[in-house]
Amino acid sequence: MLNFNSADTLIELAFQEDIGIGDITTEATVPSSQKGIGTLLAKSDGVIAGLPVAERTFEKLDSGLVFTPFVIDGDAVNAGTPIGDVKGDAKTILIGERTALNFLQRLSGVATLTSQFVNAVTDYDVKIVDTRKTTPGWRAIQKYAVCVGGGHNHRFGLYDGVLIKDNHIVAAGGITQAIQRARLSAPHTVKIEVEVETMGQVNEALEVKADILLLDNMPLEMMKEVVQRVRNLAITEASGGITLDQVKDVAATGVDYISVGALTHSAMPMDISLTLTLIER
Repeated sequence: MLNFNSADTLIELAFQEDIGIGDITTEATVPSSQKGIGTLLAKSDGVIAGLPVAERTFEKLDSGLVFTPFVIDGDAVNAGTPIGDVKGDAKTILIGERTALNFLQRLSGVATLTSQFVNAVTDYDVKIVDTRKTTPGWRAIQKYAVCVGGGHNHRFGLYDGVLIKDNHIVAAGGITQAIQRARLSAPHTVKIEVEVETMGQVNEALEVKADILLLDNMPLEMMKEVVQRVRNLAITEASGGITLDQVKDVAATGVDYISVGALTHSAMPMDISLTLTLIER
């Protein structure tokens, strides 16, 4: 579900940096009484995400604007598809155009890339999940876009999941010590995940009953061995620079989850434009 509190904060920040004390170009060139319709057009194929954020952007700028979506978040569209329009004062449509498009293009890009990863592994019982590698401040809405694209969310932050990585293991003095300490302090409702690199670490993590094993940058053959060793004793998650070209091979190892940082840190914005049509006065 979309977190509108996060979206509202981002919209306000975007207005501050883009509009400032006013849009001097629009104020100077567009008559105050001019009405118009701004049509949002997909200029490339993709999965739409962020229409509610675009609507909210225009609404916060001018409550008199009427936003009408033609599709819904999660719809796959082809280039040339109108995806919505906004009707009302031409000035405020133009003032809000870039802010609305920035959100819509970037969130649709995340949803589109996520859908490509999801579609690549449809033959396997595996879930594609995101990471914390998000744009600062954008985490809630980018993770929303991942779900729109058919993916799943990993932990939202450091506060809602235990993930013991290599540096934690070093600092704690070993996997056993790290997991034991986590068990003592973490809520009983929180699963404990630990990064493993060798079969010895896998065995140690299973001995102290880790809930999830993170197989980070692990070779495929070793990953298969780990999955066979673990079976139903723990959940397995593959991670580490996994690309679209590789993801099917990773899924074939039998892992339960594949986490992909690229979903949020490397997704290309979808090409979407807004074209203004004047309403005769």
